Amino acid sequence: MDPINVTADAEQFTANVYLVDGVVTTLVDAGAMPGVVDEIREHVDGVDRVVLTHQHGDHVEQLDAVLDAFGADLFAYDDHPRRTHAIDDGDEVQIGDETHEVVYTPGHADDHVSFVGETALFSGDVVVYNDGAFDDGSFGRTDHAAGDRETLIESLRTVLDRLPDTVTGLYAGHGDPFVADDETVRDVIERALERAERREPKYPEE
Repeated sequence: MDPINVTADAEQFTANVYLVDGVVTTLVDAGAMPGVVDEIREHVDGVDRVVLTHQHGDHVEQLDAVLDAFGADLFAYDDHPRRTHAIDDGDEVQIGDETHEVVYTPGHADDHVSFVGETALFSGDVVVYNDGAFDDGSFGRTDHAAGDRETLIESLRTVLDRLPDTVTGLYAGHGDPFVADDETVRDVIERALERAERREPKYPEE
């Protein structure tokens, strides 16, 4: 699996949007970058489905544009007027050529899910590789109305419990992707968990 971040060159704040080609060409989140549809078309002719990690604006601002352009199905945990498939913890969703388990991971957002496959983890904002607060293992912000650090800590533990050892790629909603080399995806998540468990402000202004 080789996901393409189609918002990598965005000039404004947006979530990472991963395009995964294959038997079921899939977009993980839709982002907030104007022109994302044109960027997607640089790589594929069509998109079969969009799967949402959660519905914060930086992940869904361009959702209508994407759905209108490609007529894609929409898989989401929370209700959405254009949702075609409701997903819940433990469900299976195909992304590209790989089946992923839906793992409910609240704490950053009440509707947050992650997608755990055989080789790839799409973690949304629950865990990221780097984000300006920490390198090589960070966790989602909880300093907002719907955020809760204790819930997010439990979500990180849940991801670790349900993560196959075969997962070699971490594709998060922000920051760089991580592909295992001297360290594993599990190492990165465990480091993020340890930092979250300190229960200190993630950013000085929190």
